[in-house]
Amino acid sequence: MRPIRLPEPPSPKLGTPEIFEGGVSGVVRRAVVIGNGFPGSENQSIGLVRALGLADKHVLYRVTRPKGGINEWLHWLPVSVHKKLDCVMRKMFILLIYRGKRVGSLPTENGGGLGLKCVLEADVQEIVTMARQTYETDGPILVVACGRDTISVASSIRRLASENVFVVQILHPRLHLNRYDLVITPKHDYYPLTPEAQKQVPQFLRGWITPREPPDRHVVLTIGALHQIDANSLRNAASQWRDEFAALPKPLLVVNIGGPTSNCRYGVDLAKQLTTYLLSVLVSCGSIRICFSSRTPEKVCSVITKELGGNPKVYIWDGEEPNPHMGHLAWADAFVVTADSVSMISEVCSTGILVVSACITRKPVYLTGSEHCKWKLCDFHKSLKERGMVRPFTGLENISESWSYPPLNETAEAANRVHEALAERGWRLRA
Repeated sequence: MRPIRLPEPPSPKLGTPEIFEGGVSGVVRRAVVIGNGFPGSENQSIGLVRALGLADKHVLYRVTRPKGGINEWLHWLPVSVHKKLDCVMRKMFILLIYRGKRVGSLPTENGGGLGLKCVLEADVQEIVTMARQTYETDGPILVVACGRDTISVASSIRRLASENVFVVQILHPRLHLNRYDLVITPKHDYYPLTPEAQKQVPQFLRGWITPREPPDRHVVLTIGALHQIDANSLRNAASQWRDEFAALPKPLLVVNIGGPTSNCRYGVDLAKQLTTYLLSVLVSCGSIRICFSSRTPEKVCSVITKELGGNPKVYIWDGEEPNPHMGHLAWADAFVVTADSVSMISEVCSTGILVVSACITRKPVYLTGSEHCKWKLCDFHKSLKERGMVRPFTGLENISESWSYPPLNETAEAANRVHEALAERGWRLRA
């Protein structure tokens, strides 16, 4: 009689937790953010990382440009060229001053507008080395970059460590989209391809306008900008700012004022118009709070402060910390926003409907200055108007009235697309 062979007991799984059954190399548990020092850009990258559940597992690197003096006129150059030129200029400057005297190491701090302060500087080789050496133990790295100055860094990281990283570029990089695993950009970045835009560009310049091709499947189109505003952040802000805002007379109108850009030029004329309209709606407002941005021209600030600063219903933030921006987003009943800033408009449109103290708060958004805008900014405003998210500010509004619209939820939607793209590659985010 042949002996019966019992099956071998399963060998114990050692070292790898159950959630990493497919191997740690297939699980994304950390992120690198490549920033450019501008809050509007870095806010988009960090917002996406936060929506992906990696808020406490990311490292921020920055691509910084030389500042001061003639450098302020050289921002049109690629950042690598700008840095080399700055280095040459600093050496020439020192040689001219010391005329052959022995000089020690060149300064790296901003002194006399000549140097470059290196803080959290993005080093391609350093990030690539980290991605390669820690891949087996810590898995792949999600790299998220945003802004023109980050383009070459992000694409170089992917070229040198494509097996160890997943690179997301936010905002259209103009050319060579195949150098990134995913590109997330507003729909209005493709405005140059529309018949309306083609009519505005002379025939001999059309070949130079980017983008030149419609988006492919690895391009995620949004309406506006990504950001860090979601239901949880608004609830936290509502609680944090309760003492300051809860007792304010309602409705509370928040006015966010940006600054002129190349596609939206305005000045004192808009400031005067805005103050006239705000004075007209004061009767239907309980209170008005006004915030200027770092880009707001001094003349614009002066006109608005002079006309409205003494009104008991109006409060103008003086720029001192703490910044009440999150409190405004949570507690405002309506917004008036200058039309120049995609980020600012996207944030207020994302507040939509928020439950505060068991009350449903609807947040109408009025745009001011749209008539001063052109090119793709007009396309952005058009998309919002078609969805019922914004209306022009005319000064005839009853601020106590409201309307309903589906809030922008694009950061969460973009995060879902990242999940899908990672799954196609056989990777996934940590549970």
